[in-house]
Amino acid sequence: MFPNRLYLAEGQPGTGKTTLALQFLLEGTRRGERSLYVTLAETKEEIEDVARSHGWSLEALDVFELVPPEAGLEREREQTLLHPSEVELGETTQLIFDRVDAVAPVRVVFDSLSEMRLLARNSLRYRRQILALKHFFTGRKCTVLLLDDSTAEEDVRLHSVPHGVMQLEQLPREYGAERRRIRVVKMRGMPFRGGYHDLVIETGGITVYPRLSAAGYKNPVGDVMASGVEGLDALLGGGLARGTNALLIGPSGAGKTTLALHYALAAASRGERASIFAFDETEATLRARSIGFGMPLEEYIAQDLIRLKQVDPAELSPGEFLHHVRTAVERDGVRVVIIDTLNGYLNAMPEEQFLILQMHDLLSWLNQYGVLSILVMAQHGILGDMK
Repeated sequence: MFPNRLYLAEGQPGTGKTTLALQFLLEGTRRGERSLYVTLAETKEEIEDVARSHGWSLEALDVFELVPPEAGLEREREQTLLHPSEVELGETTQLIFDRVDAVAPVRVVFDSLSEMRLLARNSLRYRRQILALKHFFTGRKCTVLLLDDSTAEEDVRLHSVPHGVMQLEQLPREYGAERRRIRVVKMRGMPFRGGYHDLVIETGGITVYPRLSAAGYKNPVGDVMASGVEGLDALLGGGLARGTNALLIGPSGAGKTTLALHYALAAASRGERASIFAFDETEATLRARSIGFGMPLEEYIAQDLIRLKQVDPAELSPGEFLHHVRTAVERDGVRVVIIDTLNGYLNAMPEEQFLILQMHDLLSWLNQYGVLSILVMAQHGILGDMK
């Protein structure tokens, strides 16, 4: 984000707007900046509960609550506390201006625009008031994040006013955990990666997994990687080339996973790292299979040359899975990636029609890093799925 600009984060309740806003402000306090949270929608206690669930303290933040607590609805306090249905928009705005002048914050969160919309009562006055807020905050050298619950009609939205707009979404599924994602609608003056990016809310805040893009990398010229199975390597002209991908397909029990393990073990024997992402089988099953065949899988796992990760398709988002693969390659130097199976990967996708596009991006990215990718796919029936 550029400093001294106004940004908008919009999304339905439960998409993570409040958590994102608190992370934005707490990052400012970590940098020694004064931060202000202006709330018309939630009480200060509710915001503190959100922060407490993430292990955060709001002592360094100034939380300005414009919704009075129930005990505050006393006659002598009616002129100092705001209730959206009882006060004029101009009075509300003036209260905000006075608090900003008193605190002199560098970062401000305004929660939420839906309350301002109700006070304005018409789109023209609402837009003018938001413009007034924008000019006021810009004059005070504030970086502002506005929150909106996306309940406004299209002609009342303010995408043209902020410097940047982010949309947060929550996608329910018929089975498994819901999926959350974020999309940057616009960001003036700077390049950004378009499309939807998965995000996860967990203890400690929001983690965003950017959509993978293979652009900007070069495919290194590499040699072939042998499997250690003499006959197979002779059949393949020495092995599989680095920076390529191979699909092992066959019915259950044909030896697909065992063959893929040979490539991981061969890489480990050369001192290279391999990662196995198991969607269908458990880690214990793979370990037991390797012991039964006399494969030194346990030895290489102990040396951190082979990493075995069990994936739950119902819980892990596609973006989070790609993040694990990217971390393995970029940070840990993995040279062989095995996905077992592609059927399980398909089940992890919220929208199956995008599987080919996402798989293309992932494999292209791995190829350009010189990684050998091995995909295992279970075949059903006599011919299997010809797609």
